[in-house]
Amino acid sequence: MKKGLKVWLLVSLVIILGISMFGCSQPAETPAAEEPSSEPAAPAESSEPIRIGFFAPVTGAAASDGKSATQSAELAVKLINDGGGINGRPVELVKYDDGLDTKQAVNIAQKLTTKDNVVAVVSGSYSGPTRVAAPIFQEAGMPMLSAYAIHPDVTGSGDFVFSQSFSGSVQGRAGGVVAVDMLGAKRISILAVDIDFGKTLSEAFTAYAEANGAEIVSMDTFGMPETEFSPVLTKIKETVKPDLLYIACYPSHGTEIARQSKRLGLDVQILGTEGIDSYQFLEVAKEDAEGVIITTNMNRDSESDAVKNYIAGYKAAYNMQPDMVGASTYDAFETLFKVIAEVGTDPVAMRDAIKGLKDFETVTGRLIEYAPSRVAVKPVQIQIVKDGEFHYYNEITDDAIIRD
Repeated sequence: MKKGLKVWLLVSLVIILGISMFGCSQPAETPAAEEPSSEPAAPAESSEPIRIGFFAPVTGAAASDGKSATQSAELAVKLINDGGGINGRPVELVKYDDGLDTKQAVNIAQKLTTKDNVVAVVSGSYSGPTRVAAPIFQEAGMPMLSAYAIHPDVTGSGDFVFSQSFSGSVQGRAGGVVAVDMLGAKRISILAVDIDFGKTLSEAFTAYAEANGAEIVSMDTFGMPETEFSPVLTKIKETVKPDLLYIACYPSHGTEIARQSKRLGLDVQILGTEGIDSYQFLEVAKEDAEGVIITTNMNRDSESDAVKNYIAGYKAAYNMQPDMVGASTYDAFETLFKVIAEVGTDPVAMRDAIKGLKDFETVTGRLIEYAPSRVAVKPVQIQIVKDGEFHYYNEITDDAIIRD
């Protein structure tokens, strides 16, 4: 064979081998780059936090209740996250201080519905801030649970707004049952704070008491900042002389009414409301609170595991006694956690799931259902102060009383 032909054949062979080796090199790398996972791919949002809005009066005249509500909100979120979150997703609390200011409540509601990317909201505030915020959440189609605000305008805002506690009219009637049917009062004086809370409770209490044979012998109101009750209590003692004094007010008022009544020697049974179901009332009034009876939604002596665990957890976390404000807030979060776990975060699905809840055991008693007004239907608890703490006195379960 000629030399030139040999060279040409050798070059051709090298080229063929190079092409063959290059072609085989590609598949060798493909399995490593595209090896399928043995685990199913998780949804893109599976690890994203579920953001829930919250507002309460952390500063201002209602700061003690704001503290209780906020601590219970934080406790509920901590416990759900310690347990792995909701279907593997952590819960994030987006909280605000409304300062018991309606203008601030409106600003907060607007932020929560437009900027904060929350899926639902809990109000840990009073009726004033809650009732002006509620229409904003309704307009946004965002579920809102009011922990303890009692004015009917709150849930009257629309079908996305629910109340975790019973209405003021229910509690007022229950107070009438305690005063007239349980305590046998015939002549009753009323002292009420001159805002939605005091007005609603007093009106319902009066209607029941008068319809069942009792007489309202005096009716006095006062402003939120009031702390001096000696003049009106002196009048009640020396001129009116009732069998029972019904007070619809908040902890600072209830504390001073109890203390000043004892100082003046006004020997009359005091019947209060959930407004003085507070650690502040017990800590400040001390022995002057002994024997005071209240209508509320929390039974400290309940055998329910939900109640026992909440009280123990709250004491361990904050080294103080819980109250109905905190318990109601905690229940509102527990309700949201339950429905989100069941139906996810679609607002309509959440709304419908809340509406359909029945016989749900909560810290504030068995949630029988939500009434058509979206107010919780549950027994009214009657507590009495003994040895510096609230204890069981009675319970009202009559449908005619606990349903609007």
